[in-house]
Amino acid sequence: MELLGSTLTATYAHPRPASTSFLPAISTMTSSYRDRFPHYNLTHSLSLPWRPSTYYKVASSLPTLGPYCTRSQKVSESAMLPFVSNRTTLFTRYTPDDWCRSNLTNYLESNTSRHNSERLRVDTSRLIQDKYQEMRKIQADSTQYLGERVNDIGFWKSEIIYELDAMIGETNELTDVKQKMERALMETEAPLQVARECLFHREKRMGIDLVHDEVEKELLTEVDIILCCQERMKLHLDKAIAQLATNRAAQHELEKDLSNKQAAYRIDDKCHHLQNTSEGISYFRGVERVDATISVPESWAKFTDDNILRSQSERAASTKLRDDIQNLLVVTVNEMWNQFNKVNLAFTNRIAETADAKNKIQIHLAKTLQEIFQTEMTKESIRKAIRDKSAYLKVAQTRLDERTRRPNIELCRDRAQLRLVNEVYEVDETIQTLQQRLRDAENTLQSLVHTKATLEYDLAVKANSLYIDQEKCMGMRKSFPNTLRLVGFC
Repeated sequence: MELLGSTLTATYAHPRPASTSFLPAISTMTSSYRDRFPHYNLTHSLSLPWRPSTYYKVASSLPTLGPYCTRSQKVSESAMLPFVSNRTTLFTRYTPDDWCRSNLTNYLESNTSRHNSERLRVDTSRLIQDKYQEMRKIQADSTQYLGERVNDIGFWKSEIIYELDAMIGETNELTDVKQKMERALMETEAPLQVARECLFHREKRMGIDLVHDEVEKELLTEVDIILCCQERMKLHLDKAIAQLATNRAAQHELEKDLSNKQAAYRIDDKCHHLQNTSEGISYFRGVERVDATISVPESWAKFTDDNILRSQSERAASTKLRDDIQNLLVVTVNEMWNQFNKVNLAFTNRIAETADAKNKIQIHLAKTLQEIFQTEMTKESIRKAIRDKSAYLKVAQTRLDERTRRPNIELCRDRAQLRLVNEVYEVDETIQTLQQRLRDAENTLQSLVHTKATLEYDLAVKANSLYIDQEKCMGMRKSFPNTLRLVGFC
């Protein structure tokens, strides 16, 4: 016997077929008796006595039925016609055993139906309770997961807010340092202009005083240092501008992520507090088949973590850049001050050297005259050597020209031919070398003549050089921007 409440093998789901030894249920006979007991048409005349075979069998075993049978034979045709249904009733009548058996079948089917119905109600009630508890558990799990999700969003939102505040503060500090750098860069224009003015005035020196002396080197070094400082300032200024752009980009990503987190927090918090009795709940058919998600918890957390890490990285780079800018301002001020002092010292030394050079001009002039004489003699010897080598070249070229007139196969590239060709090249190379030396000697002579003229004129030039270095250049270099202005504080 099956257990009560077994929904998989319950008999109400698969009712047992009724035994063939019992009559069908009354409820089924009501609609299907024609199929089970077909109606037979009477083939005999209605005027003839009509007696079913069942009656004859009963009459043969029960003689007492004889008078009835005899009486029924006496019934006239006119009396029998109105009672055709009586004969039909007699034909469809069951035996008492059939009647009892039918009642028992109905009782059994009633008990079975009620039993199945009762089991169905019990199982249905149990199923309803089970599904109710299951739905409550599922909803509780969903609510718990939504609560955990809200906590996760709140955690990352607080992390983003903290990092966003730090990034905004760092951006403001970097902006202040950038402005100081811009002011310091403007202050370097004055020292640069002074150095260039000194170089411009020293270009007015005449003759031999236009030398690349120590003063000029230091002035050029000062210009290079100031330009280098400006380049480094501009480079760091560009870096600061680029860093501010990256800071704002990271800040924008944090703000966008924070906005998304706030929207998601509101939505998930609303979903977390939704209940079966809440307002605004409704059916949304097919929404469970729509997958609009674009991330998983790992990628979702990694996205925010990457944004925070990027912001932290940019913030660390910004802090390092601020320190580099502060150090650069101090270093550039020291470099410019040191070079300023070196230039002034070089000017002092150069002025002393110029005054001392006036006493030595005569000695150098005599030596220059002697060198001019020797150079003239050297030029004459070179010209004579070139004239001597020209005859050798003529002979060799004439021989080659004559040998080109040999007939046919006699135009042989023999050893004599090869040697003549080499001789022409060697003599020509020798003449070219001597001519180059002659040009060098002429250039040297011209230089010596120019030096001689310069030395003769140098006594007047020295006064001009001393005036330029002492009065004009040193007069402009009496002032220099103070340190505070060079580091951008003023």
